[in-house]
Amino acid sequence: MGSFLLVSARQGDQVLANEYQDFLSTTGLREEELTHRVLDSVDASIGEIEGFDGIFSGGSSLNVTNENYDEWQHHVHAELKKLIDSPIPTLFVCFGNTLVAELDGGVVGNTHPEEAGTTVVELTPAGSEDPLTRGLPPRFEALTGHKENVVKVNPRGVVLATGPTCPVQMVRATDSTWAVQFHTDLTAEGLATRMGFYRGHGYFSDEDYEDIVSRARAIDTSSANQIMRNFVNYCLR
Repeated sequence: MGSFLLVSARQGDQVLANEYQDFLSTTGLREEELTHRVLDSVDASIGEIEGFDGIFSGGSSLNVTNENYDEWQHHVHAELKKLIDSPIPTLFVCFGNTLVAELDGGVVGNTHPEEAGTTVVELTPAGSEDPLTRGLPPRFEALTGHKENVVKVNPRGVVLATGPTCPVQMVRATDSTWAVQFHTDLTAEGLATRMGFYRGHGYFSDEDYEDIVSRARAIDTSSANQIMRNFVNYCLR
């Protein structure tokens, strides 16, 4: 049995519960194997991480390109920075891709945002050899939704996947840290539920909701989701 940690930098009981279930579903882990810790206030902490086989950091409503940071965002950045520097294997999803770049010497901007829905991911030569992406098709579809993107990866980083609408889709940021811009944790049904929590946040227009969900249900997310299981297997090995 493995022991994994999911860290969520979100606020709202329903969306937090939904994210936890999405991670259970796409990793194949059982509840007793996945601990959930939430950074929903300045008083919340990741806590002790020694003893976990691997760590996941989920998405967030925060953006590192926000003009001003409130106290909560400063706190989230400081807490998640601990994971970048940890020797425990860690996979950051969505917000974590830009956060890792911001905190580790990269550059983040708003040059390639993607509306909520589908995207195309293309492995680089390095991606074809990395343990998290080895064996995946060289080109596959995934689910996404973000306002900002990595313009330049951190100095230690290696781009594992790119795409026609977002040039940095996946990075191996350090020897023990990976980050993906797309949602490895989501299936089409998960996207539909998640979008319901973020109506009015600028990721999509309300009138496009049904169309986005319909198109998402038509794609195969299995390759993107396989990255989650590959990460689990890598940590257990």
